[in-house]
Amino acid sequence: MGNHKILIATLYNVDPVLVAANKLGPSRMYLLIDKVPSKEQEKSLELLKNSLGRVIDIKVVKTEVYDIVAIATKAVEIIDMQPKDDQIFVNITSGRKTKAIGLLFGAYARPSRVKKILYYPEEKGELPVFLPKLQFQLNESQKKVLEYLEEKKFTSLMVLSEKIDISRAMLYRNIKELEEMGLVEDLKLTDAGKIARL
Repeated sequence: MGNHKILIATLYNVDPVLVAANKLGPSRMYLLIDKVPSKEQEKSLELLKNSLGRVIDIKVVKTEVYDIVAIATKAVEIIDMQPKDDQIFVNITSGRKTKAIGLLFGAYARPSRVKKILYYPEEKGELPVFLPKLQFQLNESQKKVLEYLEEKKFTSLMVLSEKIDISRAMLYRNIKELEEMGLVEDLKLTDAGKIARL
């Protein structure tokens, strides 16, 4: 069942989604809308279902509006449930900036699964902007530090270094590097740290 094109897009104004669907020809589309959709989102969704719903399997995914971590988590769930052979395209053009950023970070959490990240300029006829597929460059011990910090599975840094099975010096270096990356602050994960764990 693989080798399909999948489009994951934020939705507010219908035009950027229509343009992407027309250019990419996806067989399945996931549209991220607000938990309580606005009238514009409902109108855009209805228009897409009526115009493309016969040829594209359209799925609606309701997300928070301003919780970037929750939106990124939902995007990762969508990406992870696609067959491995499918090509995944992400369109962050339409909708609120927070929703677009959450979807973008979700794509960054799964760079090997996402074929392209697109942004369509508002000006008609402009070519799409292809965003880079960035990724979090974490080593295994940094990933373990993030996991243990998030789940608070330790009582002291000494205990944490034993649980992760690294020296205290290495633990301190990992924590310092994670702080410099903006993933950890005061031994707690930042929103970026939570996204890096996805």
